[in-house]
Amino acid sequence: MEPAGERPDVILVVDDDDDIARFVEFNLRLHGFEVIHASDGQEALELIERQRPDLAVVDLMMPRIDGLELTRRLRADPMTSALPVIMLTAKGMTVDKVHGLSAGADDYLVKPFDTAELVARVSSTLRRNKEFREVSPLTGLPGNSRIRREISDRVRNGVDYAVGYIDIDRFKSVNDRYGFVRGDEFISALARSLHRAVVSIGLPPAFLGHVGGDDFVIVCTPSQVRPLTSRAVVDFEKAADALYDPTDRERGFVELKDRRGNIRRAALVTLSIGVSLSDSGKRFTDPLEAIAVASEMKTVAKSQPGSYVAVDRRRGVT
Repeated sequence: MEPAGERPDVILVVDDDDDIARFVEFNLRLHGFEVIHASDGQEALELIERQRPDLAVVDLMMPRIDGLELTRRLRADPMTSALPVIMLTAKGMTVDKVHGLSAGADDYLVKPFDTAELVARVSSTLRRNKEFREVSPLTGLPGNSRIRREISDRVRNGVDYAVGYIDIDRFKSVNDRYGFVRGDEFISALARSLHRAVVSIGLPPAFLGHVGGDDFVIVCTPSQVRPLTSRAVVDFEKAADALYDPTDRERGFVELKDRRGNIRRAALVTLSIGVSLSDSGKRFTDPLEAIAVASEMKTVAKSQPGSYVAVDRRRGVT
């Protein structure tokens, strides 16, 4: 049973076999879950745009967009990259399980399965997701554990990558002037700007995570750094300007009182972005090292006026 005041977890069932879909739906509802159903991957993507399920149970074999392709697309989109997925596979098809997990599925169920196993897999996957993925309640983006796993995956795959660490310059001035509710609007605006930038650069898919507060991390290819950050900066500055009171926006600063009662001026917010790069000569073996270098470069960016991208030139090239 769900605690009073909490909404039940929403489970998306994606299966073109109505009998299996009804079986899964009935049993999950019986155990307190809310269930929505899609007949294939295409319908699932359309449903996910309108609603935000907490977990997806996805059949491997479906028309139009199958389970593997659906899972890959979910992982490629920053807004759904943390959505846990349980793959349904046919009995004895070990290769399917491997493919499903490599595509980004969190777990799998072999058909035919019983009610107890279904509920146990769903419950345990949801619990792991909440404990380890640390999805940001403000932005819906994946948190620290998922960020580290994304970098580890790229290290393991041997591809060149870049890690960008982003935060808002003078963000404290926004909270001090307008309060935390307005401050959260600036954070949400940055999340949307980064998401639009990630989508705009296309393939291979870049990853977007939310560390917390106004701190975000992107993981992409080195060649995507410039177009991604350029788009994000322009987009965010425009969005942020609209969040200021008209008087502050027009004069280009906010006035704040310090502890002694003196008035100080704080310019409108901008972005500082630090970037670390892998290269074929020396790679980061620890995701925390890549993030630390990007954070160090973000400090360098903060020493520059306006929005600024500082790239660590000691490793690789842009």
